[in-house]
Amino acid sequence: MKHDAIRKSFERFLRTRDLKLTPQRSRIFERAFSTHEHFSAETLYDWLRKEDGPKVSRATVYRTLGLLLEGGFIQSLDVGRGELVYEHVTGHEHHDHMVCLACGKIEEFHDERIEALQAEACAKKGFVVVSHAHRLVGYCRGCARKARIEDAAEKRSASDAAAE
Repeated sequence: MKHDAIRKSFERFLRTRDLKLTPQRSRIFERAFSTHEHFSAETLYDWLRKEDGPKVSRATVYRTLGLLLEGGFIQSLDVGRGELVYEHVTGHEHHDHMVCLACGKIEEFHDERIEALQAEACAKKGFVVVSHAHRLVGYCRGCARKARIEDAAEKRSASDAAAE
């Protein structure tokens, strides 16, 4: 779906709630849809504060993100750091996430085998899926490698101390 069509769809969604696409909501929409990064509400607020345009309050950022979520234009992801991160999903293929507990890196992935297994499990139970979010939490390659090196160093230090 093209950007202009998504924007018009958001405007229609706002009208169903007797709301308008204000300059502030427009800035938030445009900034959220201009990035391919996962972003928190606070990150989005900081981006908007540093850029030219109509002033946007923190409360307006949070409320507008809520509207974008409610309308299905963005999705939230709990990455285990005490705040949600968001990404725009309208016009994008479904994907799942791997979240690194150490550095916070988020890797997107898609695996047809996982999708097929989920569909099979739902079919067996007669469950009709509307949407789903699959999140794997662990350590990225770099952090896992670093942890193994640190573990090895700690073990050497412990065995050196025991030998003394």
